[in-house]
Amino acid sequence: MALDSSPPLNSLGFAKPPSETRVVVAMSGGVDSSVVAAYLADQGYDVVGVTLQLYDHGAALAKKGACCAGIDIHDARRVAEEYGFPHYVLDYENIFKDAVIDEFADSYLAGATPVPCIRCNERIKFKDLLQTARDLEADCMATGHYIQRKIGVLGPELHSATDASRDQSYFLFPTTPEQLDFLRFPLGHLPSKDATRKMAKQYGLSVADKPDSQDICFVPDGDYASLIEKLRPGAAEPGEIVHADGRVLGRHNGVLRYTIGQRRGLGIGGLSEPLYVVKLDVDAKQVVVGGKELLATRKIPVREINWLGDEPFMSRQEWHLSVKVRSTRPPREAIIRPISATEAEVELLTPEEGVSPGQACVFYANDDSRIFGGGWIWRGY
Repeated sequence: MALDSSPPLNSLGFAKPPSETRVVVAMSGGVDSSVVAAYLADQGYDVVGVTLQLYDHGAALAKKGACCAGIDIHDARRVAEEYGFPHYVLDYENIFKDAVIDEFADSYLAGATPVPCIRCNERIKFKDLLQTARDLEADCMATGHYIQRKIGVLGPELHSATDASRDQSYFLFPTTPEQLDFLRFPLGHLPSKDATRKMAKQYGLSVADKPDSQDICFVPDGDYASLIEKLRPGAAEPGEIVHADGRVLGRHNGVLRYTIGQRRGLGIGGLSEPLYVVKLDVDAKQVVVGGKELLATRKIPVREINWLGDEPFMSRQEWHLSVKVRSTRPPREAIIRPISATEAEVELLTPEEGVSPGQACVFYANDDSRIFGGGWIWRGY
């Protein structure tokens, strides 16, 4: 019997030595991507670090908590210098504004609750940056995301991270099979963020104790409304706060300042029942409030679906999976009924509260960690 003489696969899945395997690492300047870069450089890979300048980092030099700010570019460059691999900073400000920030503002003005981090991954990091990695003749691109790429029967599959508290699958559902073939996620199998920080200290990285970013990078103070008013002057038009039964309860300073499910800060105290925002009527300039029971949603329309199953999405009338309708919530069992290759009705077996247009609906296997893609919630019934 002939012996298989093909060379063994390296840790990134290529049948050649690490020194002959070029990997572009997307470096935000945070501890996660810095560990990925140091880990791969330490293994002997031909590492190239790339950091994206996504907005005016000069205005953000003093903001430590927001990714892609000026100090983060400096931190990424320092890691590259410590490990002796090239590092590039790419100016993506115009692309980022057109592809992410403008839609973020328009979505809020339309009464939705957008998730710009998903659009950034979809339209910037896993599209333009990935193409840059190919232009640099890289074999693959690695990121510090907490998600796993596993090889299945039909090729690479997307799976949740081992550490459920760090899992970022909700933000990566638009990843296509073609992109997944080129991507690597070296941190997805780690048991905790503490393990990542321990590695950072082992590699002597100056960012080992750097705090995690908590804000959207282009809204470092969390004040979405002020940003949108700057981008869209006159957008914060006042209007009425109306009870679902028709009673006018007060006034507001702009629909964009409210989100579905919000309870605090409504400015309509003195009522006997707790009230929540249940609807945002942009055309009527109304914030509609009501009891918690009005937030319960069972059927959700979803579009722009990215399907990652082995069978075509339209091959079945129903898919019995679990779904997440917010990044912070656990998956819930659901029935997904395809309408087209990119549209579906999702029926939750147990109603969810606070389902909002503009959020993602991500599909998960019921019995393992696999992600089957997802889509965007676009209106309520």
